Amino acid sequence: MTPLRRLGTSDLHVFPVALGGNVFGWTADEAQSLAVLDAYAAAGGNFIDSADVYSAWAEGNEGGESETVIGRWLASRRNRSDIVVATKVGAHPRFKGLSATTIKAAAEESLRRLGTDHIDLYYTHFDDESVPVEEIVTALDQLVKDGKVRAVAASNISPERLRASLDFAEAEGLTRYVALQPHYNLVSRDTYEGPLLETVERAGLSAVPFYGLASGFLTGKYRPGRTVESARAPRAAALAETERGQAVLAALDTVAAAHEAEPASVALAWLASRPTVAAPIASARTVEQLPALVAAADLTLTEAELALLTEASA
Repeated sequence: MTPLRRLGTSDLHVFPVALGGNVFGWTADEAQSLAVLDAYAAAGGNFIDSADVYSAWAEGNEGGESETVIGRWLASRRNRSDIVVATKVGAHPRFKGLSATTIKAAAEESLRRLGTDHIDLYYTHFDDESVPVEEIVTALDQLVKDGKVRAVAASNISPERLRASLDFAEAEGLTRYVALQPHYNLVSRDTYEGPLLETVERAGLSAVPFYGLASGFLTGKYRPGRTVESARAPRAAALAETERGQAVLAALDTVAAAHEAEPASVALAWLASRPTVAAPIASARTVEQLPALVAAADLTLTEAELALLTEASA
């Protein structure tokens, strides 16, 4: 059985690969989404990542579709106590920003859609610098005091605002962040490594990186001159044309061949081995895409293999 990892100083223990819910109700319809969720749980997975805005950008959607699908799954499978549910506030078209009023109202809507009385991990999706960190931290603390949220976290925030938030929470004895969700993967390292990572490390937080597979590029299916049908293809295809992208693919191929593993498994295993990282996030639109993702949880790379990947991605 795959050992779970603790998120920061919280009492949440999670599977080392989080399942991204951004595709639910978007590129995966409800039946596909439920099948993926079932397969992830059957593989031992317990950490599902969503946001109230998923997937407002899709035609005909208004936001909240992902949470609604997850809520129906939790209700029909009666497994709420087995699952760590993470969602986010701040980007929904009707609940933009991080004022105390918005945070409170958006949380109620997320709880309703998820069909639950508590959210396990609640993120500020994008920092709102028009709101003082004191107001944001106090509003999140109130949700915890009310029993509606178990732990809080941040995403898309500067090292300075993250540090200020942590300092205020500590000084006032309020709930402090336990995790950060950064943009981080083999072809995007400077989005996390540096002051942000150092702040997370010093504070004892856990990182739960998004874009763990760089919009599908690190699955290895995007190669120079190859066409892939996907909503995210343009971004991934552009990476395949870069010198760095090709170096990373070559390193992934080498390591994957040594383990008879998929490149996606190797890319996520590298990410899971990095300092502070508890569980990278990866999405699966179909059940067939899932095994390569969950396999990363039990894939141990050698020091030489980790170094090869680190050097190729530098």
